[in-house]
Amino acid sequence: MAFHGSKCCRFIVGRHYDVKALSTQRVKLFVPSSTPKLLRWYSSATQEENELELVSLANSSAAVPATKIGTTQELAVPVGQRQRLNEEVLPFSAFLTDNFGRQHSYLRISLTEKCNLRCQYCMPEEGVKLTPRAQLLSTSEVLTVAQLFVREGVEKIRLTGGEPLIRPDVLDIITELRKLEGLKTIAVTTNGMNLVRLLPKLKEAGLDLLNISLDTLVPAKFEFIVRRKGFHKVMEGIDKAIEMGYNPVKVNCVVMRGLNEDELLDFVALTEKKPLEVRFIEYMPFDGNKWNFKKMVSYQEMLDRIRQQWPSLEQLPLGKTDTAKTFKVPGFQGQVGFITSMSDQFCGSCNRLRITADGNLKVCLFGNTEVSLRDVLRSGASDQKLLDIIGAAVGRKKKQHADRLKCRMGPRI
Repeated sequence: MAFHGSKCCRFIVGRHYDVKALSTQRVKLFVPSSTPKLLRWYSSATQEENELELVSLANSSAAVPATKIGTTQELAVPVGQRQRLNEEVLPFSAFLTDNFGRQHSYLRISLTEKCNLRCQYCMPEEGVKLTPRAQLLSTSEVLTVAQLFVREGVEKIRLTGGEPLIRPDVLDIITELRKLEGLKTIAVTTNGMNLVRLLPKLKEAGLDLLNISLDTLVPAKFEFIVRRKGFHKVMEGIDKAIEMGYNPVKVNCVVMRGLNEDELLDFVALTEKKPLEVRFIEYMPFDGNKWNFKKMVSYQEMLDRIRQQWPSLEQLPLGKTDTAKTFKVPGFQGQVGFITSMSDQFCGSCNRLRITADGNLKVCLFGNTEVSLRDVLRSGASDQKLLDIIGAAVGRKKKQHADRLKCRMGPRI
């Protein structure tokens, strides 16, 4: 039976094959050319029909000596039959590996849809219709989902919103996340309004990284962009984070033509004396932000403008899964980065999955498809059932997002 090479085999059926031939990135099942047909393929989009099903497990369990191997086939194995391999063979979960070999070790969890700001690029002035509280993930549900993903290989969790620091149990969540074996990094993306008050307790709870959103260094413009007061609170929060040893403190700046692109150089200048990483984000289309292509300032345009002021600006090495292209002015404490979602997408190295506040799994920020984990959790389903659903969703992740798709929530999801 012929299979397309893009289908990724995710675990071994049986234990009698030559494991030395297995790649740590993609597992190949070696099958003699005379082996009976073992699998049938369902092509429709439901969970059950998106699986490959073993038709004759008894036949497949027979030992196949390595010396008699004839042809090789790269097979996609049934979601319901996947298992984690011994670390020496496959050190990453099959459920979190997609058909393009991308291993998703980074999970973003939205703790709330609420926000105490109304940023123009994120949501309309009147806000968004909120999901009823009973339909949001509870504290225990957030931790159950997190534990499951960490057990399967997630090493970094970022808490987002809305504004995550307005959720009353955020400290409890971070404290419990810190106890998860295998979780290396806990991060938060915040607007900084409550940061000064909460930061000591956040650090004590185990918070490792901070991203603070700030789109202007002009107080009056800040109020115009976010439709609220609070510029000085955010600046105090940034200084407090530096004081408490966070290095670098990442500052997210969405650049919009006619609004704040004239402040690029001022933001870069901030990195001279402070250990900041200012990340310039290309203006992206989200529901309610009335996106217009003319408002977008491309990465290349921003870079050219900065290089006119600092010709010695040098690019730093890019990590395998980095989303930001980072640069540094020699002699400056900090650095700058560019999130190029619109002009130079980085889908090929994406290792991110997202859980919305109401418990839906999104495998792509720009994708329209969501799968409810909340409903499965509340039905009393087993971890295996949850993993099957997660694995099926990850398996359907596309090679790259379409240009100018809209996300259901703002950019902090």
